[in-house]
Amino acid sequence: MAAVTELARAKINLYLHVTGRRADGYHTLDSLFAFANVGDVIRARSSVNLSLCIAGPFAAGLVAGESNLVLRAARALQRVAGASGRVMGAELSLRKNLPNASGIGGGSADAAATLRALCRLWKLRIRPRALAAIALSLGADVPACLLSRPVSASGIGETLRPAPAMPDAALVLVNPGVALATPDVFRRRSGPFSRPRRIRRAAPTAEALALTLAARSNDLTAAAIELCPTIDTILNALESSEGCLLARMSGSGATCFGLYRRRGQAARAARAIAAAQPHWWVTPAGFDAAPGSA
Repeated sequence: MAAVTELARAKINLYLHVTGRRADGYHTLDSLFAFANVGDVIRARSSVNLSLCIAGPFAAGLVAGESNLVLRAARALQRVAGASGRVMGAELSLRKNLPNASGIGGGSADAAATLRALCRLWKLRIRPRALAAIALSLGADVPACLLSRPVSASGIGETLRPAPAMPDAALVLVNPGVALATPDVFRRRSGPFSRPRRIRRAAPTAEALALTLAARSNDLTAAAIELCPTIDTILNALESSEGCLLARMSGSGATCFGLYRRRGQAARAARAIAAAQPHWWVTPAGFDAAPGSA
């Protein structure tokens, strides 16, 4: 196999409840992860050595060094493959289409897509549990991004359970171009903890999903707005767009999403918001539950 390509799908927190805080300072969560059909792109080509190059609209400021999650994922998988006496390399390229530090799992999704791509390129047969352990060593969100399908998350985000499939619906993703560090948002959060509200039944329509999500929240929204007031402006823009059923922030921000019944509604809303705010990153999207090549 000369080269493989994987889509590092954007991870959307449809709701996010902060349920407690552990003795080590990490917060426990209850969240529903879904994945959009837009994302970064990982390409892996056979090579003697291991290397990485980065391009794309959000490549500026990223370093293709050993601290990059893509190379960290590749090195971790290389060590497992090397235990069998196989020495492997790859020319890796990352096309960075998603904003950085934006609450939609960009780096985690890139690492997960790298693991999937290299397993295919190197023809590795690794047990799912062992591969998930490698993913977890790279970050709490990476195992979910490795699955790249709807999951309910608890613990610090690493405990995953299957979630109902998403209905046929459309999204608009909006980011103001402001990077928010997750630890900063958690430190700013205040107030009581929420109880878990895991969703166990599939919503048959976009409207039903919006009603289910409306009974839940993103507990980090107020803290993120304090750090980036533009998030409130984005939520208002989404809520006032024609056909929007629900507007919410994803993860620790600053990306927000609007939920729509039809793709045409989402496309029109995205065009209108982008025209009014040309410096924002705005894209229509849909749910995608199937990992695989881009």
